Amino acid sequence: MKKILAFGASNSKKSINKTFATFVANKIENATVTVADLNDLELPLYSPDLEAEIGIPENAHKFRALIEESDGIVISLAEYNGMITTVFKNIWDWASRVDMKIWKNKPMFLMAASPGGRGGANALKVTKELLPHFGGNVVTDFSLSSFFQNFSEEGIKEETLNNDLTNKINLFQNTLNED
Repeated sequence: MKKILAFGASNSKKSINKTFATFVANKIENATVTVADLNDLELPLYSPDLEAEIGIPENAHKFRALIEESDGIVISLAEYNGMITTVFKNIWDWASRVDMKIWKNKPMFLMAASPGGRGGANALKVTKELLPHFGGNVVTDFSLSSFFQNFSEEGIKEETLNNDLTNKINLFQNTLNED
């Protein structure tokens, strides 16, 4: 059985991205899913001065351990003002201080969801470009706009979008099975 780490890159208690990441990760066959909540991994705002003063906080090590214990990673990005969230950037900053290649070349399914019409496209684009510099192996990506109109507990309502997502889940699944 493959081990999947899934999380929404948000600290919203009602995160649509956590919901979406969890939904997609649970579609992966022959896998156990660990859903991380970034609220459970709270960290002080990164600064070099603080790092020199306190070292690397335990929650940064816990996050890295979750990555290391996984065979694949499913992330759904929230987008605030056209950028990734502060909580995601902060945990990435802290964890990269231990090992710059924090994502360990694990296969990644990178997604973004938003209630608006762009589906987190900016956050998805920026993150997809940066991840390889930090050991990220983005196998595929998917953007879901108009989340509340397009998504339900059963999945994506619109057939073309659903087919696209299913194909990308299958691609990610096949990549996991190759390892």
